[in-house]
Amino acid sequence: MEKQFKIFVYKEGEVPLFHDGPCRMIYTIEGQFINKMEINTKFRTHNPHHAHAFFLPYSVTRMRHFLHDLRSFGRIVADYVNIITAKHPHWNRSLGADHFILACHDWGTYSSFYVPELVRNSIRALCKANTSERFDPMKDVSIPEINIRGNKLEGLNNGGLSPSKRSILAFFAGGNHGPIRPILFKHWKRKDQDIQVYEYLPKGLSYIDLMRKSKYCLCPSGYEVASPRVVEALYNGCVPVLISKDYVPPFSDVLDWKTFSVTVPIEEIGELKKRLMGIPERQYKRMQKRVVQVKRHFELNSTPKRYDVFHMILHSIWLRRLNVRLW
Repeated sequence: MEKQFKIFVYKEGEVPLFHDGPCRMIYTIEGQFINKMEINTKFRTHNPHHAHAFFLPYSVTRMRHFLHDLRSFGRIVADYVNIITAKHPHWNRSLGADHFILACHDWGTYSSFYVPELVRNSIRALCKANTSERFDPMKDVSIPEINIRGNKLEGLNNGGLSPSKRSILAFFAGGNHGPIRPILFKHWKRKDQDIQVYEYLPKGLSYIDLMRKSKYCLCPSGYEVASPRVVEALYNGCVPVLISKDYVPPFSDVLDWKTFSVTVPIEEIGELKKRLMGIPERQYKRMQKRVVQVKRHFELNSTPKRYDVFHMILHSIWLRRLNVRLW
């Protein structure tokens, strides 16, 4: 991939809706990827005839800031694709199959519904990788939701304590929304010192410190299937416990999530402690070691590094592009 893959970024569209995006907070991956793709000299080509894939550089998060209804979203996306198809021949030769979008905002999936070829043919790199909402793992790419709160990208993944010094079995703190978290709170909210579940952290407790002291970090879906806690857990050396439905974890085409995470069905939330206590210490330590090994694939760097999240996204797109036959 590194030697061959070339991407053409369409120049049509104006900021802030195009060629720009948020680089901090929960949807940071949109802006980070767009901006890095815009200035990239290794994978980007300015000659469309040399390109293997074509990027539509619009930010759903930016659109959401200026537009407040899905119909407006849909019209802009449809108009943009119409402009592309009128000015360039590349979409029409594959009906968009060698084109891709990237969106982390919850409305990213819905925005694509207004262009049937985007859903049917194009590669959609989405945080909201929900198979019940037409996410297709064979064609689409699941990307991680990363919440950047400060100004620096490097230094966020400190790793936490060694496995033997992690005194908390499992930890979660977050809002009570969506269909899964109320069940989690019903069974575990402030009911067990081993399974520490909070809606709001008591004064004096640190979210990050509790992650670094925990063996397992609970990652229940909220309104949508994706959660930034998955990446936060990896950054802090905490084995993620995925509690969701119809969710495809990021980069699962190349990463074996069974080796560094635990999946708990919604129906077994009440048996959470029994399930985690039943994992042998030896197996836990193997998973924790793999967490430390794979976290580099979820790191955002000011200047992209090999195997980081920028390269992982491109690699997943590259794999799917290999399946596209132009006609």
